[in-house]
Amino acid sequence: MSRSRLRAVLAGFVVLATTLTGCGLDTNTALPFTVQPGSIRPVPELEGVRITVGSKDFTENILLGYIAELALSAAGADVRDLTDIKGSSNSRQALINGDIDLTWEYTGTGWINYLGHTQPIPGERAQFEATKAADAQRFGIAWLDYSPVNNTYAFGTTRAYAEQHHLRTVTDLTAFLTRNPAQAVFCVETEFASRQDGFPGVQRTYGFPATTVKTFGTGAIYTAIANGTCNIGEIFTTDGRIAGLNLAVLSDDKKFFPQYNAAVTLRQEFLDRHPQIRQVLEPVAKAIDNQQMIELGKQVDVEGRDPGVVARDWMVSRGFIGAGTS
Repeated sequence: MSRSRLRAVLAGFVVLATTLTGCGLDTNTALPFTVQPGSIRPVPELEGVRITVGSKDFTENILLGYIAELALSAAGADVRDLTDIKGSSNSRQALINGDIDLTWEYTGTGWINYLGHTQPIPGERAQFEATKAADAQRFGIAWLDYSPVNNTYAFGTTRAYAEQHHLRTVTDLTAFLTRNPAQAVFCVETEFASRQDGFPGVQRTYGFPATTVKTFGTGAIYTAIANGTCNIGEIFTTDGRIAGLNLAVLSDDKKFFPQYNAAVTLRQEFLDRHPQIRQVLEPVAKAIDNQQMIELGKQVDVEGRDPGVVARDWMVSRGFIGAGTS
């Protein structure tokens, strides 16, 4: 069922004729679920507070957007759904302008894309703290504590290939390819092929040979790995196609790739007015990790389930909201 059809069937939701400036956004809808409290209890200070939640336009971020909406609804907020904003820059501008009140962002994206740094900071906590401090100072954006979900780059192979050649880390891969350079067939995105935090940098760090490097669009790489077009491919560590195509993720044991932990971001002035948002959302953020996100993404991208329903089912399974949602 399509996302728009699901919303119509599930909710009888209200479409507000709200024109949002600067981002090309022109609709704002009520959350298409009736949410019952679970471990998230009603918060008197949030009762009836209108909170508009945005997201970017890819599966993981949409899922995270719905998860935040469900949590805030259980706390009593009047949640408005503005997930699926096209492009990171539009999502970011919507937050700064006040068209949305919160959205999930990634520490590496904040540090490199929004704050303009060229060198990532090693370590999840260090990257988060640096991004949080700089974003607050320059743009007045607050970051709630980050999630274990770390949607960074990695190399992937088929699980059978990894098991056959005893590959668990990129160091293992380097040793194997040094002995077998004919196997060094990589599939990467065009941008990744030239970025210093992409293929040139990681090859320099580990020293593996690259006999053949083929460039593809992001989605095509997963299929290319699975069908043997390449032995090793650039992937994102939380993509649902990892599980759907039975791929193996090789650990970046030298910690070359930037950290991209997901965290809720919101304007500092909005958080100052509603500090209870932190107590609602931070426990939810801490409860989800890469393996769970891979599974949720698989349900959407491989099995064709609606992201709102997948998010709801996960929230119920973790006890954050009650099973009586509809």
